Amino acid sequence: MAKLSLDRILQSQGIGTRKWCRQLIEEGEVQIGGEIIRDPRASFETDDLQFTLFDEIWSFHAHVYIALNKPGNIECSRKPSHHPGVMSLLPEQFGWRDVQAIGRLDHDTTGLLLLTDDGAFNHAMSSPKRHIPKTYLATTHEPVTAGLIDKLLSGVKLHDEPTPLAATMCRQVAEFQLEIILEQGKYHQVKRMLAAADNHCSALERIAIGELTLSSLQLALGEWCLLNHEQRGLLR
Repeated sequence: MAKLSLDRILQSQGIGTRKWCRQLIEEGEVQIGGEIIRDPRASFETDDLQFTLFDEIWSFHAHVYIALNKPGNIECSRKPSHHPGVMSLLPEQFGWRDVQAIGRLDHDTTGLLLLTDDGAFNHAMSSPKRHIPKTYLATTHEPVTAGLIDKLLSGVKLHDEPTPLAATMCRQVAEFQLEIILEQGKYHQVKRMLAAADNHCSALERIAIGELTLSSLQLALGEWCLLNHEQRGLLR
């Protein structure tokens, strides 16, 4: 079990700077087990720890794993240039925790986006060696045809890519819509593959990562949730 001083516990949860956390404690704003704790150096086991701050109950998380249903016209960068950043959709505490997006979605692409402050998890999920499938729902400019699906499954040549890239799975779901699963995660891959296959992408939504589906999370556009252990297991 990990044991930390109360000021470090608050700081680790994104409450603010350590100085600010000490001040909150000394002013009697923090309770544990119904008791006001005024000593910032008081230490507690962090496993299953809950504390109350400003009458709100917090559960300690060594790391956070967030699923967000990303809307359009939102940039995944922490330093956005043309549109609001994804961190504007999350509580301020996650910014203090240095939460980062795992990979990126284009500003106009919607759907499932993962974020975390766990660097090792971020690296593992982003590694091309993992071959984690990502499922997209693409709306096309021209009608979907059997020929289009054959091209995407057999592989299309993209500029600056040494070998053709193929979809793991591709199926038509409507006249102008197809579901496509990719494992490579190249830049603008779905859009570029459709263009290379003589069609174009007019809208794109990521609906699953691994076996974790957006529909199972029941998140409206712009909503987020913390992933539990079982949900994270679906990503592998």
